[in-house]
Amino acid sequence: MSRIGIPSHRETIPSTLKSLFHLVSRRYGFVPDIYRILSISPTSLTGLIEMQTALSRTLDVRMRERISLAVSEVNKCEYCISEHSYLGHHFAKLIPEEIVLNRQGRSLDLKAEAAIKFAREVAVTRGKVKDADLDMIRAAGYSDAQIVEIIALCALSFMTNLLANVFDLHPDFSKMFDEPGPLSRADGFDGMPV
Repeated sequence: MSRIGIPSHRETIPSTLKSLFHLVSRRYGFVPDIYRILSISPTSLTGLIEMQTALSRTLDVRMRERISLAVSEVNKCEYCISEHSYLGHHFAKLIPEEIVLNRQGRSLDLKAEAAIKFAREVAVTRGKVKDADLDMIRAAGYSDAQIVEIIALCALSFMTNLLANVFDLHPDFSKMFDEPGPLSRADGFDGMPV
């Protein structure tokens, strides 16, 4: 059970947040618990959505989901791993094997792997990366602007990972994988939850 009361009815949502919840609902088909909790602090919810919107114009959806998976795995955030496994598969069209590798900081695509490894290192070291890490990602063809965007995506993942971990949120997205490693499918990941 969650360690915080999760607002459950649209009637309890302040009118100032209804348009934000409408956007979230359109994106996912429902309002995930992480957004409901953030609605307790309208400023925090607005900030998260504004950051997500801005970062949605960086890199590409596949890379954003890959980074979220790697960082969420570092932070052991089951809620976010479930969300990004679902979104990565259904919206970014990542194959299951790629999702498993992304959680491990790897990829089937060499250029993507450089970004994922870098994002994982940023998360593990809390930003105290080595010169060799920066050299590696630059050598893979990423610009300094893209490196900043990768770091910003890491920060965004940290925010949701921390919220989900602190409040012990249980996944509300269809879960595709139990653990990184051998591929296993859980029941019911083939439809958009409502």
